[in-house]
Amino acid sequence: MRKYLLASAFLVAFSAPAFAEQFYVAFDPASHKCTMMHDIPGDKMKNMGGPYNSKEEAEKAMGGMEACAK
Repeated sequence: MRKYLLASAFLVAFSAPAFAEQFYVAFDPASHKCTMMHDIPGDKMKNMGGPYNSKEEAEKAMGGMEACAK
C-alpha cells in the first residue's frame, strides 16, 4: 500500500506543472488590437510577450506595451 501512495505522490508532483496555465500577449496587425492567448501566437499574430503565469500578469504587461495602449 505504501508503494502505491508513494507512486501516486510522484505522479501528481511531476504532472502538476503540465497543467499550469500560461498566457501570451499577441498583437493583431489587421485589427491593431492586443489579445491574451493560451497558446503561442500563430503566423498572423505578432508575439508581444510571454509566457505569463497569470492573467493579471499578462494584463499588467499589456498595459505597459505601447502597441496595446492605442
